[in-house]
Amino acid sequence: MIAFLTGRVAAKTPTHCLLDVAGVGYKVAMSTNSLSALPAEGDTVTVHTHLHVREDEMSLFGFESTAERELFEKLITVSGVGPKVALAALSSFTPAVLADGIVSGDVALVSTIPGVGNKTAQRIILDLKDKLDVLPGVAGSAAAPDATVAAEAREALLAMGFSTPEVATALKGYAGAAGDSQAMLKYALQRLGGGA
Repeated sequence: MIAFLTGRVAAKTPTHCLLDVAGVGYKVAMSTNSLSALPAEGDTVTVHTHLHVREDEMSLFGFESTAERELFEKLITVSGVGPKVALAALSSFTPAVLADGIVSGDVALVSTIPGVGNKTAQRIILDLKDKLDVLPGVAGSAAAPDATVAAEAREALLAMGFSTPEVATALKGYAGAAGDSQAMLKYALQRLGGGA
C-alpha cells in the first residue's frame, strides 16, 4: 500500500492533482477540501494516500491529513458507499463535522452528501456511529445536541440561503441548551456573521 507521497504539485484539477515524485507522475483523486489546501503548482507537498484496488482498476486517493484518510477508509467499509461517495462526503464536510453528524445520528446532515439518500445515510450512521469515537482526530463530540433540534436549526439556516457546508460549520461546537433550537440558530448566525 502507498501510505503517502512527497513530491511537486505538477497540476491541479477540480477532482485530482498530479504529483511529480522523482520524475513519476501520480494522478491522485482528492476531496475539494484537500485540493484547496494544496500549495501552488511547482511547490512540494506530502499527501496521505489510500490505494484502492479492484479487479479492473487501481485508484489512488489523497488526503490533507491522516484523520481525513481514516474517515475515508471507514466510510468505504459501509455497504453501498464506494470511494467516489466517500470522497463526495469529505468534499461536503470537514472530517470533524461529518464525524459529529454520524456520531449524533444526524440523518438529515449525512443525507445531504451527493449520492447518499436516507437509507444509505442511516446505514452509514448505524455502521460507523460507535467506530468513530476511537479514531484520533475525527471523534464526534461527546455532547452532541439533540438531532431533532439540530435538524430544525439546519433547515432554518438552509432556508435563509446558506450552503450545507456553511451551515454544518456554523452549528459545530454549539454547547448551549440541548433542547433549544432558537439558541442554536442564534449561535450559528453569530458564527456566520463573524460575531463569534
